[in-house]
Amino acid sequence: MRYVHFIHHNRAVLGVRTADGVRVLGEETLESLLARGADLTRYGAEAQGETVVPDDDSYLPVMTRPGKIICVGLNYANHTKESNYAQPDYPTVFPRFNSSLLAHNQPIILPKLSDTLDYEGELAVVLKSGGRYIDKAQALECVAGYALFNDASVREYQFLTPQWTVGKNFDATGAFGPDLVTADELPPGAAGLLLETRVNGETVQSANTRDMVFDVATLIATLSEAITLEAGDAIVTGTPAGVGFGRDPKRFLKDGDIVEVSVERVGTLRNRICAEK
Repeated sequence: MRYVHFIHHNRAVLGVRTADGVRVLGEETLESLLARGADLTRYGAEAQGETVVPDDDSYLPVMTRPGKIICVGLNYANHTKESNYAQPDYPTVFPRFNSSLLAHNQPIILPKLSDTLDYEGELAVVLKSGGRYIDKAQALECVAGYALFNDASVREYQFLTPQWTVGKNFDATGAFGPDLVTADELPPGAAGLLLETRVNGETVQSANTRDMVFDVATLIATLSEAITLEAGDAIVTGTPAGVGFGRDPKRFLKDGDIVEVSVERVGTLRNRICAEK
């Protein structure tokens, strides 16, 4: 089942993709469905509604107010190497805030404060349940589905301090969507899938999700040792090598660039870069 969140007749609605378009389910959000324990596969199959074709500019972030957005840095060894860090033996964690989110086909904003905006194509995990001290063997039972994320980062601000939060949370830099693909449609832990990022059609990142240092089950189990995970939380699992900051010369995003993040069997997330006015 593939869920999308978009504007239809001036209302924010949830829908599921079909062979003919998107079947409109209503105004209840994924956050609400997950909080009340709905089975997304069953709900999407049984709920009735008209089928429409969303306008390209009508998409919303697949979730606009996740309970928590937990991002993981340095989770591909080749990216850790290009970033000149030693590979940590514990997940590098930082938060993203809901105010930074934007949708498929919406502009990622290049802030007027800096010219060091960078792309980071990633896979996001959305939880349907959680808790503390989740056993790794049961961790994937907590997963509702997977989506795409561009953890666009303002490097100048990311590295002003030893922790990265500010540079990872500028408004309109966290692209999220367009689809939430339920876990039953993908391999366990979404492992073994090709992840690519393209800028203006050129492939700049290419990796396989099996190359994560900490896989999805490990991330859920490890995070739950310290943090109570909840239905509707999102875990953004890290980016592979090829970011602009790691290149020589460095390659930062410019006004008008088109960035596409793709994961095999999940889809493509596309955003234009627009300079802040």
